Amino acid sequence: MNLKRIGTIGAIAVAGTILLASCAANEGGETPAAGLSGTIDGAGASSQGSAQEAWIAAFQTENPDLTINYDPSGSGAGREAFIAGGVSFAGTDSALKQEEIDGGFAACVPDTGYIQVPAYISPIAVIFNIEGVDELNLDAVTLAKIFKGEITTWDDAAIVALNPDATLPSAPITAVHRSDDSGTTKNFADYLYKVAPEVWDAEPADPFPYATGEAAQGTSGVVDAVTNGTNTIGYADASKAGDLGTAAIKVGDEFVKYTPEAAAAVVDESPAGDTNNGETDLAIKLDRTTTDPTHYPLVLVSYIVTCVEFQDAEVAPLVKGYISYITSEAGQAEAASAAGAAPLSADLSARVATALEAIVAE
Repeated sequence: MNLKRIGTIGAIAVAGTILLASCAANEGGETPAAGLSGTIDGAGASSQGSAQEAWIAAFQTENPDLTINYDPSGSGAGREAFIAGGVSFAGTDSALKQEEIDGGFAACVPDTGYIQVPAYISPIAVIFNIEGVDELNLDAVTLAKIFKGEITTWDDAAIVALNPDATLPSAPITAVHRSDDSGTTKNFADYLYKVAPEVWDAEPADPFPYATGEAAQGTSGVVDAVTNGTNTIGYADASKAGDLGTAAIKVGDEFVKYTPEAAAAVVDESPAGDTNNGETDLAIKLDRTTTDPTHYPLVLVSYIVTCVEFQDAEVAPLVKGYISYITSEAGQAEAASAAGAAPLSADLSARVATALEAIVAE
């Protein structure tokens, strides 16, 4: 594994970094580590936004001399910032690519490795705002055709056949996707590519692949566009669905609404990812093609990526303490309460704890 330091790339400033903090006490169970002081910066997946707010509030309550900044700029931006040394950790809904791993990470001591662990498991909701429609069933083929632009009206025969009891309007569909590089997009596309490959023929990637529909920045942008539009549909981390309608997707012979438990079931039964490089890389390759209706395969696993050994040794105990907390039983309970996330299973949590022990924090 080649982990040469990138010497020619300057650190990327985290534009628009926001301090997510409050005086709320941790209600997740065990108390986070205390007595830490300093500042650490992270950036990345907007799907983690609500969970990061809760995690930071709890951890800073126990560590009042510690400041944690997390910029929910999107998975792609977060990975880029971490690669270039602009942040100490990244949140990403897409696992690192092998070329990113091979290129190295400027914040890390060369050839000492990296950490990639799941921290946040959540369903992706298919959100909609359709006049006169409260319930919506969709299968993968129909969903793919809507977002590819092949189905353009709500009273299309394919949608009507899936929703015989609904009064669907004879109105154009506005399908809203992410304009930025997004791990949520990659997970959404991966589901369609695996389950409806005859329609969705673009390899899953962070950018949305087709020149169709309406584009919006970040999770909040998609939610706002669907909320404020007419006869709209989009996709977003389920924690941000709010009062919008959410579609049931077809799994096997049944239509399934998302739940944290159904999302967690998919993760627990999925194999290791393609770039899984030992005990410190716990990437997962999700099983999208399950036909078990107790599973919800439109799910994302959002990772935390950081160093085994930092160039700046002072940040190591801060990052190790924080990530250990958010992946602990208490941190996962906090995310479940604040964002409706599915907690890591006991087995996966134990493997994450083992991986984090590798961080050099003397």
